[in-house]
Amino acid sequence: MAAGTGALAPFPGSPSASLHEFPYPPQSRARVARGSPAGGVPPAIDLVLGATAGCLACVLTNPLEVVKTRLQLQGELQPPGTYPRPYRGVLRAVGAVCRADGLRGLQKGLAAGLLYQGLMNGVRFYCYSHAEDAGWTGYPGGTVAAGAVAGAVGAFVGSPAYLVKTHLQAQTLAAVAVGHQHNHESISGAFKSIYKQHGVAGLWRGVTGAVPRVAVGSAAQLATFTSAKDWVCERQWFREGSWAAVLAGGMVSGVAVAVTMTPFDVVSTRLYNQPVDADGTPAPLSPGQALQGFFGLHPANLQQRGAAGLVQGHRRRLPPPRPPHRPQPLLLG
Repeated sequence: MAAGTGALAPFPGSPSASLHEFPYPPQSRARVARGSPAGGVPPAIDLVLGATAGCLACVLTNPLEVVKTRLQLQGELQPPGTYPRPYRGVLRAVGAVCRADGLRGLQKGLAAGLLYQGLMNGVRFYCYSHAEDAGWTGYPGGTVAAGAVAGAVGAFVGSPAYLVKTHLQAQTLAAVAVGHQHNHESISGAFKSIYKQHGVAGLWRGVTGAVPRVAVGSAAQLATFTSAKDWVCERQWFREGSWAAVLAGGMVSGVAVAVTMTPFDVVSTRLYNQPVDADGTPAPLSPGQALQGFFGLHPANLQQRGAAGLVQGHRRRLPPPRPPHRPQPLLLG
């Protein structure tokens, strides 16, 4: 949902961190033989295009991912007013990152972000293209279901990269640090350290937050994009098939994605960044407060912060969309 970080921008790349995870939603097309270019793009080409689009968008949106990650970790499981706030709003947070880490700090975790986008979006596009060729999207609700399942599979495959990205983006000077500091030296060092301490299972820590994050974001985007685009065309605000109609549909779906995905994004970020004991069990952030999986974090967050705690960092998720080369699922972050 990267999210994962980011997090949801259209093809071929968008300046928003959550939108950079989705290119535009698929629409109906004639059923063709699997792998056939007639009437559509083969799944293998979709994989390459999806991965490329996600990576291009990631370069532009990674600074927002850094800011979002720190806003979402700030005051983790602490009542309002009881913790320092080095990051106050998006613009002031950008300034705080630059002062602490320099301009290069805005691109922390970029290599891990590129790896995540390539894996998640490539797999997501590939799975969706197969579902479309098989005719599953022709059934009522099939487009939304196929998009959600494809997003969930992509999130699972890309989860280790999102884990490392979150760790690297949270790291900073002690004076402005929020959340647990894992102190990795590099992306390769992070993978080695996590694997050495916790094995293969440790690389997928936090995946229980990533899968619903991307699945919900993908489903929300697919459910709103086509209907919003058709609605503005029916009222003759824009000509059917025009870039303006696609832009309007993308803007509406972008808002829907931001609203529905942000609570899952907060949970996902905190699950990825949580400290763990030597045996891989969650370590308490403060006495008696450990993040016990996806369903354990929501109640804890609500208890300490209220509903507002589930939408931290949401304001940086709203992106300007960009039309696709053909109907496709949107990029998610």
